[in-house]
Amino acid sequence: MAGPVLSPWRGGRGEASGRPPVRLTATLCRSEEEFTELAEEWDGLRARNRSATPFLSHAWLASWWRAYGRRGRLRVVLVRENGRLVAAAPLMLVHRPLPVLVTLGGQISDYQDVLLDDSCSRAADALARALYAASRTAVVDLREVRPGGAAERLYAAWPGVRRRLADSVCLELPGVPMEEMLRRLAPASAKRTRRKLRRIDELGIEAHEVTGERVPESVSTMLRLHERQWRGRGVTPEHLRPRFRAHLVGAVEQLVASGDAAVTEYRIGGRVAACDVALVSRDLVCGYLYGADPALRDRRVDIATMLLRHDAHFASATGRGTLSLLRGTEPYKLRWQPVTAANRRYLLARPQLAPALELLAAKAAAREAAARLVRERGATARVRTLLDRAAALRPRT
Repeated sequence: MAGPVLSPWRGGRGEASGRPPVRLTATLCRSEEEFTELAEEWDGLRARNRSATPFLSHAWLASWWRAYGRRGRLRVVLVRENGRLVAAAPLMLVHRPLPVLVTLGGQISDYQDVLLDDSCSRAADALARALYAASRTAVVDLREVRPGGAAERLYAAWPGVRRRLADSVCLELPGVPMEEMLRRLAPASAKRTRRKLRRIDELGIEAHEVTGERVPESVSTMLRLHERQWRGRGVTPEHLRPRFRAHLVGAVEQLVASGDAAVTEYRIGGRVAACDVALVSRDLVCGYLYGADPALRDRRVDIATMLLRHDAHFASATGRGTLSLLRGTEPYKLRWQPVTAANRRYLLARPQLAPALELLAAKAAAREAAARLVRERGATARVRTLLDRAAALRPRT
């Protein structure tokens, strides 16, 4: 059953060819069951939004909601043109303690955004009006929007107060074969990398694509290897939690079936030594997460180089122009001379909520200042205190 109507209006008459008048209708989805039923319609819209990343697939968002969502908090704004879905904002309500509408996907999604039909010139304005009606007493906080994302058009059309902030830094490489990738390196570095590649081949490590009913087992194996490789070295705590496992296993199984993800096992003599999950869209391959047996390092295997060779070949072979290394500027990424692509954060609100919006912007600036001090001077006691205070300002779901 459709949610409450936010703002029905006519968007103009058809041309003299006799086409019917254009009617735009916005509704608010607050039901998990209704959101589940949107799968086909949702991914049809995603296919018509060229900037949409894999993290906007229905399988990813619906699985995330089942694992992380809170009953009564779902707020998905939908806009249809003559019955066809042309815009969508996948949101949920949280408190910081101020009411805030944030994008589904949370901290485990490197990119977040809204969806806009590229063929519909009215989509951005219609979604802005619908979201304005839906937000009421809440600030809209759109995090981790990739450059060129649909939220840029929403931001431009927003009728209230707004702020644009910097967010996480991602690194990107062209989707070209490894031999061409090596030309990005200094001669000495390229020579060392070729030696590492020969070592991988000498050990007989073979990459095998995993499909069908084996996907859940393979993703579970990847998570076990991921825990082993980071044991004692500061693993991301969320990656070890049952809710993350439930989300990733469920989402990736559907994404592989639809061609929106690839799971690869790296085997030595039939034994799985490493496994990785890549999420894909029309122009993008995202190396999301991997797990590797610590014994590979003892055998002098450069795991990052092994994974990059495979993902670069996959991107090149399938015609996807960009290989994203996602968030973070770790040295093993920087050695490949990637392009920096800084995500953006968009804060939107009604005029009467301007003070709340400015408070969120100030808190974001304080957190960034504390992080910059850590990078420049190290984590002194004062800086750790600032970080602790900033961490306390994260959404509480």
